[in-house]
Amino acid sequence: MIINSAGYRNGKKIGDIPLEDISEVLKEPDTFVWLGVVDPKIELLREIQVEFSLHDLAIEDALIAHQRPKVETYGETLFIVMNTAQLIDDVPLFGETHIFLGKNFVVSIRHGSSSSYQQVRARCESAPALMMKGPAFVAYSVMDFITDNLYEVADQIQARFEVIEESLFTDRYDRDTINRLYRMKAQMLRLRSAVTPVDDICHQLVRLHEDLIPKELRPYFRDISDHSLKTVTILDSVREMMTTAIQINLALVTFAQNETVKRLAGWGAILAVPTLVFSLYGMNFKWMPELDFKYGYPVAVGATISMCVYLFVRLRKSGWV
Repeated sequence: MIINSAGYRNGKKIGDIPLEDISEVLKEPDTFVWLGVVDPKIELLREIQVEFSLHDLAIEDALIAHQRPKVETYGETLFIVMNTAQLIDDVPLFGETHIFLGKNFVVSIRHGSSSSYQQVRARCESAPALMMKGPAFVAYSVMDFITDNLYEVADQIQARFEVIEESLFTDRYDRDTINRLYRMKAQMLRLRSAVTPVDDICHQLVRLHEDLIPKELRPYFRDISDHSLKTVTILDSVREMMTTAIQINLALVTFAQNETVKRLAGWGAILAVPTLVFSLYGMNFKWMPELDFKYGYPVAVGATISMCVYLFVRLRKSGWV
């Protein structure tokens, strides 16, 4: 469950630190510890709590892993919660990352679906000048990585929608496509709920926690905020386009159905003429004036055909047949 535990001094890694030795390392000047954990059990969290002097409520939240994105203050420690997302087989899977940020330590705890933070650690260790800023830079790097992943998932959802969108502008109703769009819309709403609070989290860190966020790093957190707003803009625009596309598809299907109904009604009007005439003379009454008319049959048939042709021409001009 422990992915990595390392100490840093003056921006450089001084070595891996066993969990039981962390509290001693934290006493050294100009030194901080970065501990990375994945899906920890309560026993491990209790050990982490002892080594870093973390609050009981924060440990409880870190164990449950069903938290809303937020920033909580527990004494001199910040507890940051962010939702993560990862696209697997075109389906976004969600998880959580909890960050404990103190003056000389940062603890990142991953739950559920999330990309590995090994590349984040490698990138941070390759920038010793920024690592000298302390644990706040590590927290920024992890948060920036999470936000970028949320953006990538949103961008891939947008690309998938653009492919599906082309099949919507037809007069044929495709239940499978509509179902895919509704599922995609639900995924977008879940993704939006994950990325929207990032802006508020960054603003809180910049405005309210000057003791843990150095002045030099505040522009970096504002950059995360900008990235999150960009992701929200993409999700909102795609959601609006998706709703419009579905409505247009339903309108085209309805229009096509109306055209079919019009043609059926037109042919029904034409067929009503011979139906009326032949039903009239099928009543089998003995005394009907027309029965003694020598040319009654050809006149009736000719009148029927003429009326049908007349109705056909008129309905054809009006687009009903």
